[in-house]
Amino acid sequence: MNGWTRKNGHLVTRLAPQEAAVVRGLVGQIKDMLTARADEAPADELSELTGIRTGPTTPPEDRVMGRLLPDFYRRDPETGESDAEEADAAGAMRSLHEPELLELKTGVAATVLDTCPRDGGTVKLTEEQADSWMSAINDVRLALGTALDIDEDMPEELPEDDLRREHLNVYQWLTWVQDSLVEAMTS
Repeated sequence: MNGWTRKNGHLVTRLAPQEAAVVRGLVGQIKDMLTARADEAPADELSELTGIRTGPTTPPEDRVMGRLLPDFYRRDPETGESDAEEADAAGAMRSLHEPELLELKTGVAATVLDTCPRDGGTVKLTEEQADSWMSAINDVRLALGTALDIDEDMPEELPEDDLRREHLNVYQWLTWVQDSLVEAMTS
């Protein structure tokens, strides 16, 4: 991949077969994780009548999923809320907003899977599709960053015996792909 360019109103790049496999594989895994979370949503007769969907009231137990679906409510230190009140408010907000966020995240992942050629090749995106790529790649980076414990103190290269080394290379490549897409979108 040589980076994204703008051509005739589209954002274009060419992915090698292994690059396409990495993008498709990781985005597909995130989509599967999010779909599994959506499938855990409680059945709610009222939502069937009103069309207002509800989701779980508790955050995901998995660290990666917790990073992709963070709390929707945090206590304001000046209100004096108790931990129980904060938990109730956070659960109510999650129940209302998580289904929409899951739909959005699985939708952008589906767009990437639909527009990324299985065997590599040219990727040609509209602005809307490029936004989906940005969001989906960001989700993959969040997931990898959480799994690898990436923070600002992590060196750019890890020792050869560090099991995270190859995954860090993928994280860095995805960062470059995302940066290249941002540059092309804003040019």
